[in-house]
Parts: sequence; C-alpha cells; structure tokens
Amino acid sequence: MKSYAGKKAVVTGGTHGMGLATVKALLAGGAEVLLTGKNERNVEAARRELGSRAHVVRSDMGSIADIDALFSIVTDTLGRIDLLFVNAGVASLETLDQVTEASYDWTFGVNAKGAFFTVQRLVPLMRDGGAIVFTTSIANEGGSPGMSVYAGSKAALRSFAQVFAAELLPRQIRVNAVSPGFIKTPTMGIAGASAEALAAFEQEGRAVTPMKRIGTPDEVARAVLFLAFEATFTTGVELPVDGGLGQGIVTPHASPDPSPDAVALTSAVA
Repeated sequence: MKSYAGKKAVVTGGTHGMGLATVKALLAGGAEVLLTGKNERNVEAARRELGSRAHVVRSDMGSIADIDALFSIVTDTLGRIDLLFVNAGVASLETLDQVTEASYDWTFGVNAKGAFFTVQRLVPLMRDGGAIVFTTSIANEGGSPGMSVYAGSKAALRSFAQVFAAELLPRQIRVNAVSPGFIKTPTMGIAGASAEALAAFEQEGRAVTPMKRIGTPDEVARAVLFLAFEATFTTGVELPVDGGLGQGIVTPHASPDPSPDAVALTSAVA
C-alpha cells in the first residue's frame, strides 16, 4: 500500500464513485482528506461511512459563493494542501435541438466554470511541488450525438490543465487529468438514469471496450494517485483510463455498430 502520511488533499465530487474511491485510497495511505459533494443524501452517506477519518463538506461546484466558502473551510481545516482532485461534474444526453440555455449553463457552470474557479481559489493554499488532477472524459475527442455540451465542457478542462501546468511551473505544481471510459459508478455518468438504462449502458460498455469489461472506481483512483504523487516528471497530460476505448484499438469481437450514446458515456457525476 502506498503511504500518503502527512499529505493533505481536497477531492471535489468525493461522495461516491471515482471520487470516493480516491478518498478511500488516500485515507488508507494515511492522508488527511476533505471531500465535497452537492447531493445531501450522498454527503450524509459519506459522513456515516467515513466517520471522523475525513472532512465531508456539502458544496456546489456550480455556486461561486460555495467555492468561496470552500476556500475558508479548507484554510481552517487543512491549511496547506498537497493535492486538489477536481472530480465533480454533471452530464446529460441532449442533441443539438434539445439543448436549452438553462441546460447549457448548468453543464458549463459546473464542469468548466466551477472547476476553473475552484482551482483559482484553492491554488494559493497548495504547497509548492503539489499536484492538481482533473477528471475529463473520452468524450473530449470524436463526435457523438447527444454529447456536444458535455464534451465541450470536459474539453475545456483539458485545456485548463495544459495552461495551468504552464502557469504553475514556477511553483513546481504539476497539473494533469484522468480521462475515464466506462466506469462502474452508481450513476454510470448520467444522473437520474433508470436501473434498466444503467444495465444497458454497462452491457454496451463491455461490448465496445477493447478490454471487454468496464473499469472500476478503484482503477481510476490508482491513476489519479499515480499522477498526484508518483509521476513527478509529468505535467500537462491527460491519462486515459478507458480499457483502450479511446485509443483506436479494435478487437476481433468488437461490436460492429455500437450506439453513439454508449461510446460517449463517461465520467462520474457528483
């Protein structure tokens, strides 16, 4: 087991799925962790499960007021931090004709604007030599019907990671991203999906992923912590954690005509 004793981390969107898996790995290694979530039920569940081992905070990444408050909470609770994992995000499947100004603003408000200002507010608290990791998506590349706004918001994070990596070089703060494919999270990336839809997504994920299975939150967490603490000569990169799905790998038994929604479905929703 990796040792993170003495390390302090903030994980947004840490109450379930990939974020929670990362929190648990950090705690198991001895780190002190503050995690956030918007959904009160998930926040309370995380508090019950983690107890006094972690600082669980309700915070909405779509609210600048909440982000400002988070700065004060992190300052009072942790002080200086070694890792900021920007994982919180939202997703919906809407074709061009279905997107409204409200749904567009909601997606970009959380995924792009919220992520940007979370980094801006918290980076003064980071120790020199620390690390920032974003959760992006394999939807960043290619074109899949119904994913325009979501993909655009996640592509923005890819650009943020590269520019922040350059801007934070003087402080030796490394900035990278993980890009998940199909991951077995409670929502499979789409909040409010029915049990039947989730089962169909999972089946499709196994069919279209070259490794013929979907990933686990623990596998994403290991990639996050690799970028955070082990990849000390790596900055500005996006690391796919997708079983080969976004890498152009074709297997003899690949599904001949996967649905575009299934190919694009990625990332956790917090």
